[in-house]
Amino acid sequence: MNYNIDHNRKTRIGFPEVIYGESKDVDTLSNILEETLKHSPNALLTKLQEEKYLKIKDKFKNVFYDLKSGICIVGNLTKNKKRNPDIIILSGGTSDEFVVNEAFYTSEFLGLKAKKIIDVGVAGVHRLLDRKEEINKAKVLIVCAGFEGALPTVVGGLFPQPIIAVPISIGYGVAKGGHTALNSMLSSCANGLLVTNIDNGYGAAIAAYRIVKGLR
Repeated sequence: MNYNIDHNRKTRIGFPEVIYGESKDVDTLSNILEETLKHSPNALLTKLQEEKYLKIKDKFKNVFYDLKSGICIVGNLTKNKKRNPDIIILSGGTSDEFVVNEAFYTSEFLGLKAKKIIDVGVAGVHRLLDRKEEINKAKVLIVCAGFEGALPTVVGGLFPQPIIAVPISIGYGVAKGGHTALNSMLSSCANGLLVTNIDNGYGAAIAAYRIVKGLR
């Protein structure tokens, strides 16, 4: 089978085609990876289930996998040794870590320096304020929150950077799998928030990459 892979995407827009792993079988993923790695030193897979990773890891060299997010990176990565992060990823609670990690490892794959600050939600807003000096050093903030999704609004009132809000499918009852957080973020009184789809840490990282690239 021929796969119509967009090998020129990185030259055209700055980042390569990424492989969505959740709905593809192992043979298809392996074939796409083989073709991708003929043209690129590495490849990124998102939403990859553990059982597929276990079958793929012995077929390729230098395979990294994060169980929480389902992010898989195949091939070589060059670590960004900058002192200050390009991106800081904030989250309301530790339950958001599956999305935080997706954004973090996607950013690292793209060559950005990223940092995670987890569990600084509005139920204990002093935890966020304690990190204010550190957060101010980043170029872009990705803010992940479930339940009522209030954290991006608070961050938007405190910090000047571009802010990408990610609603998380965490919370009881009327949280409705992230829809309440999504609507809250879209209705935010903090001016200029950008909002992704529910649980879309990958999309947030790509948006942050476009912003950082535009600042250089």
